[in-house]
Amino acid sequence: MTNLYAGTIQSVRLAELSGSRWLLKLGDQEIYMNASEAPETLQPGEDVDVFLFMNRRGELAATMQLPSMTVGTYGWARVLRVDDKEGAYVDIGASFEVLVNRADLPRIRKLWPKTDDALYMTLRTDLGGNIFGRLATEERVLEEIGLAEPWRMNEDLTARPYRLLPVGAFLLSIPDNYRIFVHESEMLAEPRLGEELTVRVIDVQKDGTLNGSLMPRKQERLDDDAEMILGYLHEAGGKMPFTDKSTPEEISEMFGLSKGSFKRALGRLMKDRKVVQQDGWTSLNE
Repeated sequence: MTNLYAGTIQSVRLAELSGSRWLLKLGDQEIYMNASEAPETLQPGEDVDVFLFMNRRGELAATMQLPSMTVGTYGWARVLRVDDKEGAYVDIGASFEVLVNRADLPRIRKLWPKTDDALYMTLRTDLGGNIFGRLATEERVLEEIGLAEPWRMNEDLTARPYRLLPVGAFLLSIPDNYRIFVHESEMLAEPRLGEELTVRVIDVQKDGTLNGSLMPRKQERLDDDAEMILGYLHEAGGKMPFTDKSTPEEISEMFGLSKGSFKRALGRLMKDRKVVQQDGWTSLNE
């Protein structure tokens, strides 16, 4: 005989609709489901899949809104709201919220997920059958990951951190579940748990896992520097007394850049004919 447990999906038979509730049967076991938890087109005698949970009265109940994970399976859950005392409430795709306890979240508060971040997790139940969320362990993640191909090298992937460490962060790509390690030296700032990020693949390991970087590419950094210089020129009326002949001290004091970075950015702007240099001045090319 199959026992009915909260946090699981079961195939049951629709016995009858009584008022606003369906009576469901699995063998000789019975359970109720609010009619609002099912399509209106159902008929008695049909077999349907339902997700079991404890309702507010402490009774085992059912819904046909099947979640993205169950007890023993894993998936992504979107963060709905965060409570400093309790933790993160997430959407598992069912008709109710699930809490990921604050004890499972990073010790540093600013690394907690925010609304619309997503957590890779499973479901657990307490002794009373109440459902809560539990973040995936490293051992389980290794069982769930996809194996990346060598041609992924230098590709940009969308990924979310599932584990944060002092030396870096482990992420899972979406939707392929590639496991990506990003060393702290490849970050501008430490990411939040569950934050959606764009990660550049910098190494493909023999076991199909990846190393990644959250740093912009060299040409992208150059573009940022060039945009800063252009912004300064516009604010200065289109002309500035700085050129590729300016001293490193002058450049660092005004722009916070090394002379090499300044010259590369200025060279890009001149190549694109956005600025010109003349008599010790750099001007916008009208």
